[in-house]
Amino acid sequence: MGTQYDALSDAHIKLIGKQHLFFCATAAPTGLVNVSPKGMDSLRVLSPNRILWRNFTGSGNETAGHLAQSNRMTLMWCSFTRQPIILRAYGTARTIHPHDTDWAELAEHFPPQPGMRQIYDMSIDMVQKSCGYAVPFFEHAGDRDTLKHWTDDKGEDGIRTYWTERNSRTLDGAPTGIDGPA
Repeated sequence: MGTQYDALSDAHIKLIGKQHLFFCATAAPTGLVNVSPKGMDSLRVLSPNRILWRNFTGSGNETAGHLAQSNRMTLMWCSFTRQPIILRAYGTARTIHPHDTDWAELAEHFPPQPGMRQIYDMSIDMVQKSCGYAVPFFEHAGDRDTLKHWTDDKGEDGIRTYWTERNSRTLDGAPTGIDGPA
């Protein structure tokens, strides 16, 4: 069992800042559980109990659909370098879409980039640090530029069409809110 904390410490925040990859887990009350890898310049620690992360256009949109039904979220970081640590933040989150009134204010925390689909505002209830003794070593070779090229090629109208066609429902058929308020 790991060690639990009420909030992120300075050491936790420093560890998060060094990671190029994190994982997000959500689940609706029924149906599939989702775990997604996240990267790019997409995460900001605003305080020891608050994290923002922006979500880019992808093939699915499970996180938004799950949070509309149950606001539970877990974020996880693994240190792939010499420091063997796994860090998890447990809490609740809300989804902010481009059509929401507080989108512009929260989007200011990130540099502009095409394809921003949502921002998640997470309140942390508990942090757990555990050993990462079985996590392998990996070296970061760089970020992929595939999504940037894809969004540039699609253009804003093409991205919105893609959201409607591919991102408006979860795998279980639940609405994701990407198309605006019901």
